Amino acid sequence: MEYGFTTAVYVVASILFILSLGGLSGQESAKRAIWYGIVGMALAVLATLFGPGAGNWWLSAIMIAIGGSVGFVIAKRVQMTEMPQLVAAMHSLVGLAAVFVGFNAQIELARVLREKAADAAVTFEGFAAVLAHKTPAEIAVLKIEVFLGIFIGAITFTGSVVAFGKLAGRIDGKPKKLPGGHMLNATALALSILFGVLYCADVG
Repeated sequence: MEYGFTTAVYVVASILFILSLGGLSGQESAKRAIWYGIVGMALAVLATLFGPGAGNWWLSAIMIAIGGSVGFVIAKRVQMTEMPQLVAAMHSLVGLAAVFVGFNAQIELARVLREKAADAAVTFEGFAAVLAHKTPAEIAVLKIEVFLGIFIGAITFTGSVVAFGKLAGRIDGKPKKLPGGHMLNATALALSILFGVLYCADVG
């Protein structure tokens, strides 16, 4: 697929996801909303598998088969009253996936930049081939995306794990307060932003 066509497919998938979420608010529209979500996800997966820089189709097929099988088994076993904690658990995996995708992007980017700096005659494939043709400005934008993806993904993962524990009754619902908790949170946020700026500025 060309870049423009792939982007258009992603836009259509995003619209279907929005329609799916909106339709789930009512019982009469829920069934149609589920189909919106299914079609949207199918389009997103196809655009990812056959879009620019795609590769490792057999590995992707195996991962899809494993994920689909696990999801099917869980869907059969989980009761409707357990849906909130199931959604929280699945949401945590989305955050973790974002973290892994960010780290993978940085590892590939570092490899490509090392090879290009050494003027090595290397033929890049897949995602690395896409990175090899990016301009410095595009790489700068990519690094911002990597930082935000890892930062937001990590918060999503940990927050969803806590939400799952509370909804499942495995964690006490009472708020846990550490001495100087607000200061600890502020310090963690400041350090994350600092490291993000240093990373995007290619320092160290």
